[in-house]
Amino acid sequence: MQAWFGAGFFALFLAQACAGKQASNSTASVGPTLPVENSTKREAMLPRPHILLHAPEVLALHKARWLADRQHPEPALTRLLDDARQALTEKPFSITEKTAVPPSGDKHDYLSLAPYAWPDPSKPNGLPYIIRDGKINPERDSIPDHMDFSRIVALTETLGLAYYFTGDETLAEHAALLLCTFFVVPATRMNPNLNFAQGVRGKENGRAAGIIDTAGIARLVDGVALLSDSKSLSKEDMNGLLGWFRDYLTWLCESELGRREGQAKNNHGTWYDTQVVALALATGQVDLAREILQFSHKRRIGRQIDPDGRQPGELQRTKSWHYAVFNLQAFVTLAGLGDRAGVDLWRYQTADGRSIRKAVDWLIPFALGQKIWTTPEIGGFKPEALRPIVREAAFRLQDAQLAEAAAHLGAHPDDRLRLFVE
Repeated sequence: MQAWFGAGFFALFLAQACAGKQASNSTASVGPTLPVENSTKREAMLPRPHILLHAPEVLALHKARWLADRQHPEPALTRLLDDARQALTEKPFSITEKTAVPPSGDKHDYLSLAPYAWPDPSKPNGLPYIIRDGKINPERDSIPDHMDFSRIVALTETLGLAYYFTGDETLAEHAALLLCTFFVVPATRMNPNLNFAQGVRGKENGRAAGIIDTAGIARLVDGVALLSDSKSLSKEDMNGLLGWFRDYLTWLCESELGRREGQAKNNHGTWYDTQVVALALATGQVDLAREILQFSHKRRIGRQIDPDGRQPGELQRTKSWHYAVFNLQAFVTLAGLGDRAGVDLWRYQTADGRSIRKAVDWLIPFALGQKIWTTPEIGGFKPEALRPIVREAAFRLQDAQLAEAAAHLGAHPDDRLRLFVE
């Protein structure tokens, strides 16, 4: 495996847990001992965390401020620590606990139902189910795997961040227990595939579109990385997690369902790219990550965003605002990953003007109430959904106009995003 020791995140992690190599060119991941006598030096010399999705130097700055004055933590940090205390009460869980059995007969296989699939009222038994775009069938929640995957992502992210700030091994120990139960221990681990994700009863056992169920995997990777220095996550455990990441990446790239999802021309394709790139970077396959990112210039930005910033593939949906924001969040995620691999998606623009920035600019007037959203939105228009995207873009592009728009959109003082972009 090729170890990556570039601008960021898994340098120390990969060296210790995977290849046993020495990081030779990493200035972002490894730093000198934190001084205690001078806050300015503290901020300048604090080692940066091994993260992909956000600027590690900003998170390190917030940690330095807290170490300088632990009696007055920022509201966002207070919320994080409260969330971490709650996370400690979560018991280990596994997808093998579901009562439903996948078509393979193996409960280790992930299983979920298409959220918009409903019984056909014209058929006596309702089969095969039909798609009613935007309307979630509550039957989906009868199989908990999609909720459990979201839970493990959120818990790992929370415990990893809190461990980074506090160094409390209790947090890392609990995260290791949750992670190993879900991904490593043979009796409870999830098989690294989504062969049976978002099935449609009476029609298909699994769909390429089901790969969207693991869209948050880059956050999981970041959470694991933040725990990489902990003594509670052993080398064996770390190798087990990396092995799962490698195997799932292989499935995404080589399975029929994975290849089909990679060809999707809407948010499914964008989120597919974020997963492949994040897992490639995490496992040291930097050339693959860069290949996907470079291809995303034309395949994603060039095809999914119009020159004026519209996203036509999302605007035709019954929840058009939701999906326009959702796809843009995928672009922001992909651009953040690009920063770690040396591929600039933030500033990329096609010859006819298509860009991530154009997509952000096109949505802002609607979120600010300056324009009326006229395409269908059966879920209700929620302008606040754009807030984190604008704040992230303003920070990444160092753009005053975007920063002003972000300020108008507002943010709660305890918003955890503040730990990454302010």
